[in-house]
Amino acid sequence: MKPTVLFLCTHNAGRSQMALGFFNALAREQATAYSGGSEPVDQINPTAVAVMAEKGIDITTQQPKRWTEDMIQAADVVVTMGCGDTCPLFPGRRYDDWQLPDPAGQSVEAVRPIRNEIEGHVRVLLSELGIEAAV
Repeated sequence: MKPTVLFLCTHNAGRSQMALGFFNALAREQATAYSGGSEPVDQINPTAVAVMAEKGIDITTQQPKRWTEDMIQAADVVVTMGCGDTCPLFPGRRYDDWQLPDPAGQSVEAVRPIRNEIEGHVRVLLSELGIEAAV
């Protein structure tokens, strides 16, 4: 059975979308992932789109969305990124909290290190799930 991961942040526009992009690209359908936010905004952060494009990952087709209970129930791992008390906690799920700066309003130069840190976290998570990441 394929593991399922849910990436959560407040606006579902930057960190969680970058994590989802890396996860999907690196897992190559060996796992399933979703992302959501507690207060989703209208569009993905254009700077996040730009820095992911530098890595060859297109996240332009994603749309910020509110997390749902169904998403959480389907997840084996829930990764939170800066949503604090608004992130849901359900028993029986593994929770990881990645402490990452918010890329909202930041320049490309400021978001690159955040993107790189997210990639590192995703690679570790994949390894912990027993999935060999794509190069």
